[in-house]
Amino acid sequence: MTDANAQIQETVTSNDVVLFMKGTSSMPQCGFSSRVAGVLNYMGVDYADVDVLADENIRQGIKDFSDWPTIPQLYVKGEFVGGCDIITEMTLSGELDTLFSNNDVSFDKEAAEKIREANG
Repeated sequence: MTDANAQIQETVTSNDVVLFMKGTSSMPQCGFSSRVAGVLNYMGVDYADVDVLADENIRQGIKDFSDWPTIPQLYVKGEFVGGCDIITEMTLSGELDTLFSNNDVSFDKEAAEKIREANG
């Protein structure tokens, strides 16, 4: 296992929710990362953000780790959930609420409903 792989494994297993993104949750550096961080922030989800721009080994390593070519990448309880399009779809369908509920991840259910109402 590479150092990057070991670091990623440690990060996804020691945090309930992790977003590998370009930039940080308070200052995203791309539109896709901004969208996913915005959803999580609005829903009040407590999550770790990992700025892949700060470490090239992590930037490539996360793509290898998940076998997914793009960033951002969301992990819940150590499991890869998806990127921006998947998270957007899951948010609008209510699947993200179910995923969080099933994994005892606290979130603001009213905020999730407001997102769906605004995009319905």
